[in-house]
Amino acid sequence: MNDRVILLVEDNPDDEALTLHALETNKIGNPVVVARNGVEALDYLFGRSAYEGRDPKDIPALALLDLKLPKVDGLEVLRRVRADERTRLLPVVLLTSSNEEEDRLKGYSLGANSYVRKPVDFDEFIRAAGQLGLYWLLLNEPPLGC
Repeated sequence: MNDRVILLVEDNPDDEALTLHALETNKIGNPVVVARNGVEALDYLFGRSAYEGRDPKDIPALALLDLKLPKVDGLEVLRRVRADERTRLLPVVLLTSSNEEEDRLKGYSLGANSYVRKPVDFDEFIRAAGQLGLYWLLLNEPPLGC
């Protein structure tokens, strides 16, 4: 597709591997940065800690954000992303196993662009990740500068 980064925020190693495999299977060649907790995701986005020196104005093409994360949960990551001028337009897809209506409502009220439940079935997950990638990286037209 292009060389803009996909930020995958996922603490479960199996879901991480499955998501990476799904993107590869669907020929989505964007580089993927994996953050395994909410603090690491925020550090990456804002160029802090291990990511000191990374330009926070260079936002990812897409963030795939799990909700149930250690240290800082996904909803708090989303809240902080939307509160900062540099990242407020970042496309954020909540990719989660949660089927809680409250999580969906909170996610959308905090500015999630999409809420996708992780399919349990392997083949369904591969298809879903491919559709997400194709939509957000190929069909969607972000504002200039994003």
